[in-house]
Amino acid sequence: MDKIEHIGIAVKNLEASNKLFASLLGKEHYKIEEVASEGVKTSFFKTGPNKIELLQATNTESPIAKFIEKKGEGIHHIAFAVLDIKSEIERLKNEGFVVLNEVPKKGADNKLVAFLHPKTTNGVLIELCQEIN
Repeated sequence: MDKIEHIGIAVKNLEASNKLFASLLGKEHYKIEEVASEGVKTSFFKTGPNKIELLQATNTESPIAKFIEKKGEGIHHIAFAVLDIKSEIERLKNEGFVVLNEVPKKGADNKLVAFLHPKTTNGVLIELCQEIN
């Protein structure tokens, strides 16, 4: 894993949260994107080398809707950049981690993504991200 790619934060209202984070970070978001397959609308902020992804559910069956219902708004996941997501998935499976997506899928911000189950990562949902070339 190269670096932290972004921190994902589950929010109830993307528009209100965009205003809050713009005020907090002193700059506007640079992208809003919907990922229909995940039932989520995202907004990205960049501050220095770091990115924050705000995630709002677009339907009640979305993983984000279920997360907010159970835990409330807050940090949803930490994403790490990887060069070869398929080999990283295999490496992590061999290390005993439970991979939720053995086949990477298209995510937001031009990435292939896969997730590790929080029960094997001390309660933190980990996302692997590979840039799509």
